[in-house]
Amino acid sequence: MELREGVLKVGSPFLGVVNQRSGQVIQLCYHCHKCTAGCPVAFAMDYGPDRLLRMMQFGLKEQVLCSSDIWICASCETCGTRCPNEIDIARVMDALRQITVEERLPTKERNAPLFHNLFLSIVKRLGRMHEASLMGLYKPLSRDLFSDLPMGLKMILKGKIPLLPHRIKGSDEVEKIFERSG
Repeated sequence: MELREGVLKVGSPFLGVVNQRSGQVIQLCYHCHKCTAGCPVAFAMDYGPDRLLRMMQFGLKEQVLCSSDIWICASCETCGTRCPNEIDIARVMDALRQITVEERLPTKERNAPLFHNLFLSIVKRLGRMHEASLMGLYKPLSRDLFSDLPMGLKMILKGKIPLLPHRIKGSDEVEKIFERSG
């Protein structure tokens, strides 16, 4: 361990990659547990945000990237809002998802990477999410065609899911954001 620029650095290459990809300094976390206490989906996670940050500090790459937590995270940003050191944990989770997808690692949530990639590709193309397009692509590719069909039909009939997508004004700007983020 070494002290550099006022931040204690734990010797983990994985930690450095996550810090760089997320733009956050995970070493600032002193595990007050405020993030996990406020997380609306912590009950469904394997570890919770604070323990996941601790695991990253110790370089437990495979355990972190193969946990359900990074896919269960709702990116609601409650954790980052509660963090006394202003760590944007939602950005960290997003970086972890991208690393997992790039490295083609197995996940407990079998179809989560597929859903993630389809979601991002639709936002990139349209500038916004279109649920009918997402499900139209996801269902056959995941081979899970009928598990939630009754609920989906109810939502379509109530007008909650528009069938035809529309691009937002400035969708080309959204595409540029995707291109800059690599």
